Amino acid sequence: MTAPIHAHAIPTGTGGLAPLLRRLPHNVEAEMALLGAILVDNRAFERVSEFLRPDHFVLGEHARVFEACGRLIERGHIADPVTLKDWFDQDETLTQIGGAGYLIKLADCAVTPINAGDYGRLLHDLYQRRELIALGEDVVNRAYAADIGDEASRQIEMAEQALYDLATRGSYEGGFESFTDTMTSALRIAEAAHKRQGLLSGVPTGFRDMDGRLGGLHPSDLVILAGRPSMGKTALATNMAFNAARAWRSEAGAEGGRPRTTDGAIIGFFSLEMSREQLATRILAEQTRIPSDRIRRGMVAADKFSDLVTASRDLQRLPMYIDDTPALSISAMRTRARRLKRQHGLDMIVIDYLQLIAPSAGSRHDNRVQELSEITRGLKTLAKELEVPVLALSQLSRAVEQREDKRPQLADLRESGTIEQDADVVMFIYREQYYLERAEPSQRPDETDDKFLKRHQDWMQRCERAHNLAEVMIAKQRHGPIGTVKLFFEGEFTRFGDLDPRDTADL
Repeated sequence: MTAPIHAHAIPTGTGGLAPLLRRLPHNVEAEMALLGAILVDNRAFERVSEFLRPDHFVLGEHARVFEACGRLIERGHIADPVTLKDWFDQDETLTQIGGAGYLIKLADCAVTPINAGDYGRLLHDLYQRRELIALGEDVVNRAYAADIGDEASRQIEMAEQALYDLATRGSYEGGFESFTDTMTSALRIAEAAHKRQGLLSGVPTGFRDMDGRLGGLHPSDLVILAGRPSMGKTALATNMAFNAARAWRSEAGAEGGRPRTTDGAIIGFFSLEMSREQLATRILAEQTRIPSDRIRRGMVAADKFSDLVTASRDLQRLPMYIDDTPALSISAMRTRARRLKRQHGLDMIVIDYLQLIAPSAGSRHDNRVQELSEITRGLKTLAKELEVPVLALSQLSRAVEQREDKRPQLADLRESGTIEQDADVVMFIYREQYYLERAEPSQRPDETDDKFLKRHQDWMQRCERAHNLAEVMIAKQRHGPIGTVKLFFEGEFTRFGDLDPRDTADL
């Protein structure tokens, strides 16, 4: 039997082929030994079935034997040379390698079932190497292609996505963990909570009632903050990121490694809508209590300008990194976030906002719902991969404006099914003041002056009660209760803050 392993030419820098030819990575003997182990003792299949697939075998015949064994075993039958004999005899392509007699040859090559896992991982590694070679060829061929519309940046993005897919597809890492190890991890979380005086081990938002309700933003969680335009989504997200960055504390890592975060967070902020200068101006306005529009127009009094300079120097020390590249894809975000974590550390990602994320290169979707479904799954995967919370802002549909009570609901999320399903926490921000200011009553033709005056006074009283008040409604939370948190909001400085408990007694 001759293995169909093709000789492989090495591309040169000029697009030609180097004279040196190399064979693709493979190990036919290891494939035979593993298949033999499965035929002798079907328990060997259990050690590799989670990560090894038929196409991981370099020989098509071996792939078909592995697939046939899997089908029999999954049905509760025994897979051995006897039970597979009829199937081998009926398959003409398998007669070329010796038919049913080849099964006996495989059984003679068997390794012990306890070593089957090692052989399976070896075959998986060789498969990934062959895939890397094919991926590299594709990258080279695309780079040489003279397609004007296929920009280099898009090619890089596609290559990154292909590499990530290869790295995560069929991985043999993970699986079940003993309850002892799980309990140890839970105790570490409890210890971290104890050190933070009652908060959970999540990233603190800096808002008393919100942290009390959420316990911070948990690693691996996808947190959605949604609202209609002008509700203050970006302002709240920026405040949360700033508060976490300002609270950042660290201690020396093990064996002189990177410092380990003990409180707060190192922030990666993807601003797909606003520039980094606009975000920085918002934070400056919040800290100096100088309106952001006056900062942008240079209308800052001389005695206040020194405060602006002092605040900017203090803010420069914060562990907060902003990427304002528009229309980034999930794969590009993943690459940049991993780079940031490697170079500076990373404890939390903020994305403003979800609907501006571009679909992955090469993806084809029939509608926006499918496209957004891929994006939200990608964000959840990103959170789990980097073990950080991902706070993503989201727009709400116009359905809110059609109701008398304009408080958002889960159904108001645009393409809400996928967002609600993938998110661990869904929060809505609502400011009644915004709607009241745009609904000042006017006198009706058949209305008396007294009735109009009373109606206008009622409106003014409602405006007074809603002045500088914002509601953050936690509509979904996997880890705790839902409910509403009330915050103080100063639109002039784009600043949120805690309300005095005495102020909320009558709310």
